[in-house]
Amino acid sequence: MSFRKDFLWGGALAANQCEGAYLEDGKGLSIADMMLGGNVDTPRMFCPQLQKDAFYPSHEGIDFYHRYKEDIALFAEMGFKSLRISINWARIYPNGDDEEPSEAGLAFYDHVFDECLHYGIEPVVTLCHYEIPWEIAKRYSGFYERKTIDLFVRYAKTCFERYQHKVRYWITFNEINGATLPVGRYNGVGLIEKEDLESTHPIPKNQLKDVPQKRWQALHHEFVASALAVMEAHKIDPAIKVGCMICHIPWYPLTPSPQDELIAQEKNLMFNDLCGDVQVKGIYNPLALAKLKNDGIDISFITKEDEAILKQGRVDMYTFSYYMSNCISSDPHAAKIKGNLSGGTKNPYLEATDWGWQTDPLGLKWTLKKLTSRYPGVPLMVVENGLGAKDVVESDGSIHDPYRIDYLRQHIMAMKEAIDEGVDLIGYLPWGPIDIVSMGTGEFYKRYGFIYVDRHDDGTGDFSRRKKDSFDWYKKVIATNGEDLD
Repeated sequence: MSFRKDFLWGGALAANQCEGAYLEDGKGLSIADMMLGGNVDTPRMFCPQLQKDAFYPSHEGIDFYHRYKEDIALFAEMGFKSLRISINWARIYPNGDDEEPSEAGLAFYDHVFDECLHYGIEPVVTLCHYEIPWEIAKRYSGFYERKTIDLFVRYAKTCFERYQHKVRYWITFNEINGATLPVGRYNGVGLIEKEDLESTHPIPKNQLKDVPQKRWQALHHEFVASALAVMEAHKIDPAIKVGCMICHIPWYPLTPSPQDELIAQEKNLMFNDLCGDVQVKGIYNPLALAKLKNDGIDISFITKEDEAILKQGRVDMYTFSYYMSNCISSDPHAAKIKGNLSGGTKNPYLEATDWGWQTDPLGLKWTLKKLTSRYPGVPLMVVENGLGAKDVVESDGSIHDPYRIDYLRQHIMAMKEAIDEGVDLIGYLPWGPIDIVSMGTGEFYKRYGFIYVDRHDDGTGDFSRRKKDSFDWYKKVIATNGEDLD
């Protein structure tokens, strides 16, 4: 077997990491706009008041807002069948609770989608990709208050109605399971505690106060908001397909110890499976609920009405990011590794990137087969996968990135093997087809793209675009429908 003929090859972006123009045409502030940059060793900083003369990476991004035609033309040159992009909620409703949406914001995304469709590129659109309006975070504690459910559903309905003839594939919340961990309290659910909100100085993002009870309640409200949005989409057009978006990280037991096996089982349940079960099956896994109760979480915020909504508003497809796997061990002295949302125990069989992400192509095959078994009949789409690396521009202007090609080649081979073994995979949208701001570290130095952008962490650069070697390689992969990977 091979990739289906209508396979959606493409790439994935997020508005706050590429658009820039952070207050242009009436856009309001989003939570992403309040974050300074960092690096692999220095956490990003948050301050509730914008700091004068400080560098905020998202404020200009890579200037996609003004250069989207140039960028989409480059994606079309590679042969993209699909492009995942997000709508910045604060472009449509600048404060989140405005009476009317911004026509300028709506028109911008009309232009972006029209440009995609001009080249035959299918938009896959995320409604909330770490882009909660700042005023919602301040006024309603993000999704902690139920009011935000209504505000999100109204925003989603506005988008579905406006773009129903241009966008067939939607995603509600990006990497929603990030909020199962403290790191997701800010980006994931927009929850900032009062003392942090009143701070007059920057706070390391990893030191923001976390209240698990409130975080889990906010996550539940996102589940309800997602389900209600799915229901609205299907009312407007039953042909619309809406997906969840899970950051899927396999957790392997470090050793065959039964104790390691059990803690790995629980970690996979609480990080990977809990959110997928709610959004795909419409139910909380009883083992997950028991774990929450045992951890002291009062789950009375899950009402009978909510349970009925979750059941009715199940997603049509399972979309997910995959970058790495992690090990877990009952041994507190086992060597640790860095990595995106989660950290973990070092796997002696895997290599790690400069940012501590353990490269594991077979983990993608493992994930695809597991998801097919867990959610039979539900189509799968990989909507993020890629390698953040240090790229060097040679004296002749060329950029050789064989490490990126090798990473992607191995993951595509793993997908082919999974398809041969019964997986229904409908698309592959690797992360950052053009260099953008890293969400985790706020860097330009950590680059993902097939296209290099002249933008740097000191705020310099002219935003010019330049093809890397991986550009032509991925173009060939798409042209051969994944057959030629050399």
